[in-house]
Formats: sequence, structure tokens, C-alpha cells
Amino acid sequence: MMIVTLYLTPESQFSKKALVLSESRVNPYFIKMFLKDKEQPFSSILATRLSRRGFVKGLGIAAGAGLTVGCATLTSKEQAAFKFKEVPHGLDEFVTLPPGYDYQVVMRWGDPLFSEAAAFEPLAQTGEKQLKQFGFNNDYIGFLPLSNEQRQSTHGLLVVNHEHTKAKLMHPGATNDCDLTLEQTKVDIAAHGVSVLEVRKDAETWQVVKNSRFNRRITPETPMRMTGPAAGSKRLISKSSENGVDSRGTCANCAGGITPWGTVLTAEENVDQFFTGDIEQLAEKRNYQRMIFSGEPEKSWSRHFERWDLNKNPNEGNHMGWIVEIDPFDPNSVPKKRTALGRFKHEACNLFINRDGRVVAYMGDDEKFEYVYRFVSKRRFRNQSDSESATFNANLLEEGTLSAAKFDDAGRLTWLPLVFGEDGLGPENDFHSQADVVIEARRAADIVGATPMDRPEDIEVNPVSHKVYVMLTKNKSRKTDQLDGANPRALNRGGQIVELTAPGGDHTADIFEWDMLLLCGDPNTCVTNYHSETTPNGWLSCPDNCTFDNQGNLWAATDGAEDFGVADGLWAIQTEGEKRGYARRFLRVPIGAELCGPYFTPDNKTLFCAVQHPGGDGSFDKPDTRWPDFDVTLPPRPAVIAIYKKDGGVIGS
Repeated sequence: MMIVTLYLTPESQFSKKALVLSESRVNPYFIKMFLKDKEQPFSSILATRLSRRGFVKGLGIAAGAGLTVGCATLTSKEQAAFKFKEVPHGLDEFVTLPPGYDYQVVMRWGDPLFSEAAAFEPLAQTGEKQLKQFGFNNDYIGFLPLSNEQRQSTHGLLVVNHEHTKAKLMHPGATNDCDLTLEQTKVDIAAHGVSVLEVRKDAETWQVVKNSRFNRRITPETPMRMTGPAAGSKRLISKSSENGVDSRGTCANCAGGITPWGTVLTAEENVDQFFTGDIEQLAEKRNYQRMIFSGEPEKSWSRHFERWDLNKNPNEGNHMGWIVEIDPFDPNSVPKKRTALGRFKHEACNLFINRDGRVVAYMGDDEKFEYVYRFVSKRRFRNQSDSESATFNANLLEEGTLSAAKFDDAGRLTWLPLVFGEDGLGPENDFHSQADVVIEARRAADIVGATPMDRPEDIEVNPVSHKVYVMLTKNKSRKTDQLDGANPRALNRGGQIVELTAPGGDHTADIFEWDMLLLCGDPNTCVTNYHSETTPNGWLSCPDNCTFDNQGNLWAATDGAEDFGVADGLWAIQTEGEKRGYARRFLRVPIGAELCGPYFTPDNKTLFCAVQHPGGDGSFDKPDTRWPDFDVTLPPRPAVIAIYKKDGGVIGS
């Protein structure tokens, strides 16, 4: 528990009294209460804001008096208790797991995907070699079973995103990403995108099947196709796309999702960093500025390839920032950019089949003060195995309704449709078609009044309860006059996890309820609401990617814990019952790394994880760690690992 102090602040811009919490021993973290009824007891307001399901109890208050934040008893369904010994906080060169657990490195940057591919030679990398090798920083992981029911957890396809590169970790003597040679730039481009690889578990070891017909590299140069309302738009006509339909490549691939029809969705996030140009001179100036395109060089790509220079190819930036659908079972298939799902800095895209058969997609825009989105398909999923149904389902993401979320302080979420001609999304605001709406989804969400959030990252549906969990990683720029129920702390370093509940299980409903599962961060320096039994090693900060086990427990990966002096990693969190909000640390990654893409096999006996940018603050010549090889001739390498319990049991049990 922590002791916080209550103060009254002046009238806010909303012309309502605000109550602010501050911890006197540290820099203030604030929670603002919009008082709809001045007679309403403050204890009930605070309980509502921190958790509408009663995380806060026993609040006796007076202005300036001490306030104790605790946890209340819950009556919801109980979840199985975690039985692993908690990993302590720390910061070192290694991956650390609980006793009784171990891991295997499945694939590292530079490892060959094909029998004929060259072995990794860090001093002799070329673009041609990299095209047949595993890419650099690995983020999202998806596992798709290949074999029958008996082997569905030991044989499948891994689909892995390669979000970005760090030249200083890849090339000797490199100091930044802007000054690379032509050949180094070719390596850099080829190290982005997606890897598809067949894997098989023999005895206790996962092996990559290098001669598999499924193995594939998808890069920023791979042919693609635009679909949905923006396809063919004049705003997509470029030197690489004369018709606005054919497209090239994907980059900045962060998280993603798997569809019920067996394809993978990969999310394009920080696409601005790849383009240069004088934005002020472009017809797309407003659009690019809203996507935070600075035009300043962050990569060397435009030095060698004019495609990435917006002054020479002004519409090319509109080809990036989408959800891309890939069929991993057909290596000859052309990936599709699903424009109906909107263009912004996508963190992930996870699907749910609603009870009426419509497909619901949840997405976050990972930037400060951006939005949570939902897409509902127009047509309904066909649960048949014939080829006609497969073809039908494969196009469900082409047409539907995109919405942005508005959270109120009473625990209600309203989905605001982003539809051309409605709610200000017409010619009066320079929208002339649905293509304009989806290309400028951020501006459309501004106009309809969506709630600016603290960097929405992964958003996933609990497979047991069907509630939706939103990872909000942090927002150090939020000020005291920008607070609201779902984003209740200024100078937010710790992030939070928000829970969404669809009424009666209808995920297409216009109105949801929302609740605060966790206010994250170090409880010694932040206002938090962990379960009272959470230990000093159980607090987490900056939730990013997430997944669920078969019991409905949330497993949250983090990116930013080193701000608090501890390593990033993976935490298991109970979402229901007496221990709702109880978090336990399961994994610690090496210094400089973040933990990404956690994904269980169906039997929950293997947990795949991506360790991204280990030793990220060091360099090729002077790394902070040489994980995972610990070879003085090799730099640190991002890698996918397979975690298992030594006795062959279920992870977490």
C-alpha cells in the first residue's frame, strides 16, 4: 500500500472542481475527479475512478488528510492460482525464469530460413543474404498449428514481425541509422518486415524446418495489394503504384493478430521514420503532420532510393500505416492492406467473432494522446470448411464500420463511427469519400470526439470471459488539465490496463462498460491499485504486448521498466475473483531489451516470446550484453525463444 495526500485544485477548464492526489515523497502523480454532484462522497468517486469493481475500499478522507489505497473483495469467478516462484526485479545480461523453467533460442537475427541461405556473418552482411535470413528486432509472434490434434502444439508456423533496426548494433562503427552505405541500407531494408517459418518440436527441442515450402521473408519491397475503401484512391497514386491498388512492402511491423480463417494480421506502426522530405511543400501536408511525419532523416533509405523521398514520390507515405493481412500457408500469396481498418500507427489487431457472426477487430494507435479503435465487418463469418466459405471469409475485412472510442468518467465507453458524411466527416471538413476518412483516420477521430489515450498498445479479448483488455503503456506528456477516468494520472510513467465489457456479450454494441484493471508502475513512486497480495517484485510498468492462457489469466509484457531501474519482462495477472489485479513476475529480459509477442501453444506447454534489442543502449563494438550467444565475435541479437516447464507441465501451473 502507499499513502497519498488529497488536495483541492482550482476550477478546471471543464468548470468542475478537481480533486488531485499527490504522494509527498516523490514527484506528484495526479488523479482528477469530475464532480457531477458536490454532495457525492469522495470515497465513492475515487473507488469508481480507480476501479468500478471495488479495488479501493475503506477510504476515510478529509482535505489534506492521509488516504490509504487498498483492495476489496471480489465475488467473480475464481481463476487458478499461479504456482511458479516469482522472479525478482533486477537488471543484468540474462533471461531469467522461475525455478523449474528453461528456454530455448528458436531463431536469432541472421539465422538462415532456407537450406541454401548463407550463414550469419556479422562482418560480411549483404542485402542479398539478409533476404534469406531472419530479420532484426522481432516483435509480434503468431503460432499456427500445422499437424493434427495430437501434434497441434508441437508443429506449426511461426509468423514473426521485424519492427525496426538499430544500425549501431548491426554494423561495426555505425553511430546512427542515417549515414549507412548503399549495401548497409540494403541490409537494413531487408531486415524489416515479417518472417514465416515452419517449426517442429522433436523431443524437447524446437527445430526450424529450413527446407519448408512455407518459409518466407516479407519485406518493404514485397508486392502487396490495397483493398477496401481507399483502394484506387488518387491519394494512393505514386511512382510505385500507378493505379493506387498495387503496392509495395510493409515496414514498422509492431504487433498483430491471427484470424479465424488462418491468416495473420501485421500492424504498421511508426512509419514516419522511413520517409524524408519538405512536408510543408506537399499537398498531403496536413495528413502527414497528423501522422507526425517530420521529414527529417531518421533512416538512410531515401539517400539511396527515391521511393522514400516524399518530395520525389509525394503519395508514397499513404501506402504505409495499415493493417496487412498475410496468408502464411500460401507462400505465393500477395499480402493485402486492409484500408477499411483505418490508417494510423497500429500497434496490433485482434479479432473476435461476435455471436451474430460479424467479425470485430480491436486496434490501438500507439502514440501519445491517440485513440482506441474498433472495426465491425458488414458480412458474417461462415463457420464451414468448404472452399467457397474460405474464399468468402478471406474478404471479411474489406467492408465494415470503423469506430473510435470515447470513454466517460462514469465507466461507459461509446463507439463513435467514422463514416463519410456523418458527424462532421464530410466536405465541410475536407472529407470527400470514405477513402479520405480511412486515410486520415486520426483526424476523423479528432472530429467525432474520441478520447485521447495514454499510448494504446496491444488490445486483446480474453478467451474465457470475452472481456477486452487495453494496454496503455505510458504518457509522460499528460498534464493535470488533460486527465479523465481512463487516463487518470499526469506525468504518467507507469501506464495502465483498462478492461472493456460488451453488454450481454455483444461486441458490436454501441455502448460498452469500462473498468480499470491496473494502474501500473512502482507503488513507491506512483498511485497504483495492485491487489494487496502483490509482492514488491510483482509491480510492472509500461504494459505493451499481452496474451492469455487457457484459464483466462492475462500475461503482460512490458517496454519501459528500465525507467524505474528494473528490467522489462513478463507478468502473469489475474483478471477475475478474489485476486483480481494480482500480478506476479514470471520473466526478466537482458539489459536494454524489451519483451514482445508472448504467444502460447494450444496446450499452454510452450510460451514463445520475442526478446527485442538486447543491449539496446550499447553498440556493435561495445555491447551491454552479448545475449543470446555470449560469443565475443558476435553482437547481441534479437531472438525468439521457446519457454517450457522442465517437467513438461503447463506454463504457470
